[in-house]
Amino acid sequence: MAVGRSILVIVWHLLANPETRYRDLGSDHFTRRTDPDTRKRNHVRQLEALGYTVTLTPAA
Repeated sequence: MAVGRSILVIVWHLLANPETRYRDLGSDHFTRRTDPDTRKRNHVRQLEALGYTVTLTPAA
């Protein structure tokens, strides 16, 4: 139901404004937008919340 509503809202916005055009962001849109340091920090925080001690060392 939620996906259907999201699609309906998108279509409404595209039809309501004739100047609006669909622009494909690409298959790697989200991987380009995520900062590796932020992802690393979030994963460490989640593991620490589960009771683990985390030490990061670069892979050889």
